[in-house]
Amino acid sequence: MEVVLERLQQHNIKPSMQRIAIMKYLMDHRTHPTVDEIYTALSPTIPTLSKTTVYNTLKILSEQGAAQTLTIDERNTCYDADITPHAHFLCKHCGKIYDLSCDASIKQTEEIDMDGYEVQEIHYYYKGICKQCKEKKRS
Repeated sequence: MEVVLERLQQHNIKPSMQRIAIMKYLMDHRTHPTVDEIYTALSPTIPTLSKTTVYNTLKILSEQGAAQTLTIDERNTCYDADITPHAHFLCKHCGKIYDLSCDASIKQTEEIDMDGYEVQEIHYYYKGICKQCKEKKRS
């Protein structure tokens, strides 16, 4: 719980019961969940939680840099608590999103010279068939 509070405070986000629960869920579940998945998981224990609250909290977390918004899947917006530089892989067969490590040559946003443009986000997305689905296909 302390790690969750630290993350919120580091990103100037006022902790509330809902924000703490949503951030904790993101940090505990590395599955790149959607608003609906988070709401479904948390609403039984937080009866006052609404989908709007989940959406607004995720928006704040993303805007303040405490989480990432992923648009790799055209059908769903997903969220990731891992804010370190890494890539994402979407399996076109099972729909799961996986974290991939990045080559050390990938630059941080502050290291990129874009002719005066200020780069605030970089997204590396890959799409294909994951190892598990490839194995199932072979069997």
